[in-house]
Amino acid sequence: MLAALSVVSGAGLWHDMYIEKAECETMQRRVFVGGLAAGVGLATAGQAEGMVLTAQEALAGLEGGDLILIDIRTPREWQDTGVARGAWPMDMRDRRFGARLTGVLERNPDRRVAVICRTGNRSGYLVEVLARNGITNVWDVSEGMAGGPNGKGWIPSGLPIVTARAAQDAMPVDLRAD
Repeated sequence: MLAALSVVSGAGLWHDMYIEKAECETMQRRVFVGGLAAGVGLATAGQAEGMVLTAQEALAGLEGGDLILIDIRTPREWQDTGVARGAWPMDMRDRRFGARLTGVLERNPDRRVAVICRTGNRSGYLVEVLARNGITNVWDVSEGMAGGPNGKGWIPSGLPIVTARAAQDAMPVDLRAD
């Protein structure tokens, strides 16, 4: 059974992000177990707002190997600007996004998972929607790739980027878009 989570894009367009009900429950279990192991328990939606990283912090996490960064923008955006070096491009509008996100969370219980978009609107909203559904361990790189009200942004900060093809080639095969 699919659970449709309504998500607003940065352009203000609504679309549904589909996550299998079983996947949502699996993510919730992983959050609970991971939270207990870390001694923090489950966060509430209000606490999820504090789960924000700057672009510099995300880069440090990538370089230290304790963070997985998911670029939730569209393939067109990846082509236009490139992708943060080390990030995995996963279009949040894709019907299999929920399964892919679940796969990332399940296989990486000891690593933080963060999302980034263009300006922080979509990533912030996604983290909020996930938190409302009990998935509270996904971080928001709130300044995004291009920057905005939450900070300078990955690209304007001169942080490393790669082509969309290089980013896709570097991620696990089963998480790549078809």
